[in-house]
Amino acid sequence: MALVIDPDSFLETGSGRHWTPERNAEAWRLAYAALDRALAGGGIARVVIVCGLQGAGKSTWIARQDDDAGRVYVDAALPGARHRAPLIAIARNHGVPVEAVWIRVPLDLALERNRQRPPDRIVPEASIRSVARLFEPPAIGEGFSDVRIVEA
Repeated sequence: MALVIDPDSFLETGSGRHWTPERNAEAWRLAYAALDRALAGGGIARVVIVCGLQGAGKSTWIARQDDDAGRVYVDAALPGARHRAPLIAIARNHGVPVEAVWIRVPLDLALERNRQRPPDRIVPEASIRSVARLFEPPAIGEGFSDVRIVEA
């Protein structure tokens, strides 16, 4: 079964997701550690970083993929090369190739999908707009073995 690492899952509490800057930093620390552990265990042939605006459909796209035990998906907005670099470095450290999948969606559609989420999973509109402004399309030059664009 494919492993999915979603830093937001580390924000879960008994009463839903709770975001603070400190909890977010810890969620990312835990996500990096989870990726490192998964790759250290062997048997992983590929890491797939699935990035794009919040509400783009990243989790839905991942759920529709073949359930390949040799694959790890990282599910996060990751708007810039600097955000993706630590994940690429972890994979490189283990000799595992990394692909990028950019789920490209119009901002208006991402905002509408976000409004339809459960209350504890709604991302502030300003955050989505910020990611849209800052987003750098993933590129081979970052260290990816392949970059795919999926129009959502």
